[in-house]
Amino acid sequence: MRLPCVFWPQLFWAFSLCFLETVTKSEASPLNCQETCVCASDVISCSKKELGVVPSGLPKYIAMLDLSHNNLMRIRAEWTTYPLKTLHTLLLSHNHLTFVSPEAFLQTPNLRHLDISCNKLRTLEENAFSALENLEVLLLYKNKLVDIDRSAFDELNHLQKLYLSHNSMQRFPLELVKDGEKLPELTLLDLSFNHMKVLPVKQLRALPAWLSNRLYLHGNQLTCNCELYELFWHWHVRQLASTIDFREELQCYPPAQPRTVSVNVFSLNDGMNCSVVRETGMEAHLEETVTLNCDTKQRGVNLIWVTPGNEWIQKHVDGTEGNRTIHVLGNGSLQIKRIRLEDKGTYTCYAQGEVLNETLYVTLTVFNFTQHVHQDTLNTAYTTLVGCVASVILVLIYLYMTPCRCWCRPGDRGQGEDRDSIRSSSLSATPNHETTSDKAALSRHVAFLDPPGDLQGQNGKLKPNGSQEAPGIKGHQLQQSSPHRKLSDPGSISSVFSDTPIVV
Repeated sequence: MRLPCVFWPQLFWAFSLCFLETVTKSEASPLNCQETCVCASDVISCSKKELGVVPSGLPKYIAMLDLSHNNLMRIRAEWTTYPLKTLHTLLLSHNHLTFVSPEAFLQTPNLRHLDISCNKLRTLEENAFSALENLEVLLLYKNKLVDIDRSAFDELNHLQKLYLSHNSMQRFPLELVKDGEKLPELTLLDLSFNHMKVLPVKQLRALPAWLSNRLYLHGNQLTCNCELYELFWHWHVRQLASTIDFREELQCYPPAQPRTVSVNVFSLNDGMNCSVVRETGMEAHLEETVTLNCDTKQRGVNLIWVTPGNEWIQKHVDGTEGNRTIHVLGNGSLQIKRIRLEDKGTYTCYAQGEVLNETLYVTLTVFNFTQHVHQDTLNTAYTTLVGCVASVILVLIYLYMTPCRCWCRPGDRGQGEDRDSIRSSSLSATPNHETTSDKAALSRHVAFLDPPGDLQGQNGKLKPNGSQEAPGIKGHQLQQSSPHRKLSDPGSISSVFSDTPIVV
């Protein structure tokens, strides 16, 4: 007997309601420590049980819950309806998770270890883990993460280790390490085997050694350049684990070439002619305040400084500065106030930690002058410069700005052409008759005169009466009209027969 088509929609909804009721009952299935999970006191392991939902009825005293290797797809806020204040470890690895609600951990405020590795997460939403203020270790490696909201790790003030390797991130999450504000206790950040091509080298060079020591960047698709070489070379010199342990995996791809064959970063010194990097010390000028950092690979270690004069300086327990000019700051750095020339040299920092002891050296060079010139010196130099410029200007005015005589103007040239033709000769030693004002306007010329033959034996002196004859000027147009001119002013010529230039 066939049912009319009218009854097919009602039949479909009946089956749907039955299915939803079955799913609801399965989500509400209580914890079964005999068949489904293994319960050992406060540790519950439900691994590899093909669970699609989290069992209900978890004991409130639970400390560790293992739900790895199952078929979980979503973690919502309803996975537990009451607080689990003693739960400190939650394992969700090797599932099919594509979504984790930000409210999923509101009932587990004391969680310290969270493993969500080997899942299918593509994004981390806003404030995804902000409810886990006591979280110390977060494992997110081997997902499909492409985008991480900048606030995803907010409020994780006690997070120490963050594993983000084997994902698809193309951008370095600089906000996680910048200034140490977001994750102040972070000591390990694994970003290896992602899709990053460019790194913020300048910001990474400024990171302290205790963070760079375990900042793993190997296995990315980095583009080769000399800045990248300098970064990893500096970390290698400091013997940081991020470069020592994975030296061979630090590869990059040459620019403007197909990304088929990668080269080792440390070979760029030869391949791209990158300059050899050398460690440089601190430089300072007189009267400055200098801070020397003990860049140790550990946090919270005891630091002792030794000056070049073998003076031991360490942080005072009562918080006082001790020596007025040199003392250890709260972060372990050594500060030197009003530095002097004798403060130069090599300072030694002994870092004593629980894991290892380090000895670091900082070389300080002090220049024998202050960085800023004194104001009086600037005033004196400025006054001298202004005086020199003014003198040069006056000389130029005197040489090149002499007033032009009237005859040099085109309209007045014919009036005194005959009279001034004699003045224009640079060989004439005889002054002609002109006014005093005209003499001042004449250009002065230099002439060398040959002595006449009849003056031999006079020792180069003029006749007392000043009546000696002046020789004619050969080749001059006035030679025929005045062959024998008299010298009317003997004092106007200092030495007629000497080789000294005569001003005419």
